[in-house]
Amino acid sequence: MNKILLKNVKLNREIVNISIENDTIKSIVSNHSEIVNLDEYEVFDAKGNTILPGLVDVHVHFRDPGLTYKETIETGSKAAAHGGFTTVFAMPNVKPVVDNPQALKNMLLKNKTDSCIETYQYASISSNLDQPDNTDINTMAQLGAIAFTNDGHGVQNTGVMYKAMLAAKQNNKAIVAHVEDDSLINHGVINSGKAAQKLGLPGMNGLSESSQLARDLVLAYKTGVHYHVAHISTAESVQLVRMAKELGVKVTAEVSPHHLLLDDSMISMDNPMMKMNPPLRSPKDRQALIAGLLDGTIDMVATDHAPHSKEEKSGSMLTASFGIVGLETAFSLMYTKFVKNGLVDLKTLLKWMSFNPLRTFNLKPNEIKVGAKANLTIMDLNAKYQIDSQEFLSKGKNSPFICEKVFGRTLLTLSNGKVAYRI
Repeated sequence: MNKILLKNVKLNREIVNISIENDTIKSIVSNHSEIVNLDEYEVFDAKGNTILPGLVDVHVHFRDPGLTYKETIETGSKAAAHGGFTTVFAMPNVKPVVDNPQALKNMLLKNKTDSCIETYQYASISSNLDQPDNTDINTMAQLGAIAFTNDGHGVQNTGVMYKAMLAAKQNNKAIVAHVEDDSLINHGVINSGKAAQKLGLPGMNGLSESSQLARDLVLAYKTGVHYHVAHISTAESVQLVRMAKELGVKVTAEVSPHHLLLDDSMISMDNPMMKMNPPLRSPKDRQALIAGLLDGTIDMVATDHAPHSKEEKSGSMLTASFGIVGLETAFSLMYTKFVKNGLVDLKTLLKWMSFNPLRTFNLKPNEIKVGAKANLTIMDLNAKYQIDSQEFLSKGKNSPFICEKVFGRTLLTLSNGKVAYRI
């Protein structure tokens, strides 16, 4: 039997001892209580540091199979655990794409064997993510796909999206949308705005996101499907989601830390580390995202963890790959910028990064109570340090936050009672 004892952990301002047997929290007692049969336990002394429910990220790219020079399920899950995450949802844009029942079966097995944390799997809406057809959503829903998405591609064909929503609704699954109208992208590599003009780089029109989102919200209203907006980035999109919620559309939305903390006014040079899709928008957009998160229009924070090789993130934004890593920096950045700066309390941050992501997808929340699954992380919230890519467990080092000073260091992560990360 796997038995772990967490000594001297801070839980709701009290110092307690927590015992875990196999995957379940068995007891929570005062740290002054006598520990019986101590030699039976693997002991971790938290030294008064804070225990939190395991973090959850509904948007990660583990690149496995087919692109394992960027990341693997093993390295990606270790990076997640290093960041305090016990649960992630993996996108289907690997090679081969998870667009059929057999590919999904293969991924579900691979996630189970290779990941040190709970890794749920998305399947795609259409073949190869970009074809004008629909995948077998009914079968893949029954096999265990967490939801359906063409992440990396907007669904250009309205009929394909409509049919996907009907099938997803029938199976009580969500459609997760990367909203992007290709006819408005114009080969852009940066937001269409002052920075693009100054640097002479082709810009991506924000209407590419909001116009397709408006279409999808009408379809979601008619079908009744749970429609989830991935990496929302514009003020217009936030307002559309706000209005749709008021009208009773079953819509949820996520925002990434980089869209909350960065905008295109901060792009002073041709810097590939500032290239992502959707791109960093204007300061006005960023403020709208923050306001939307604070007022509940946006439901959660998700990293869109997108590892690339050093070569792929070098040179010019014209040729570099889109995307940055985020699993190992997300909590510390959000804790530092939102909690330490007094915008919200820790409970609210955990709502965005643990409770809401699971509740939104009809999964049981991570809780620290007797009888609950031991999905938890211990953090030193007072630790101040400089983000260093050499400390990343991800293969990807592509982050614009390198050298940023932050608070909050992961000491221990347990996923289903097993040690996924230990400092």
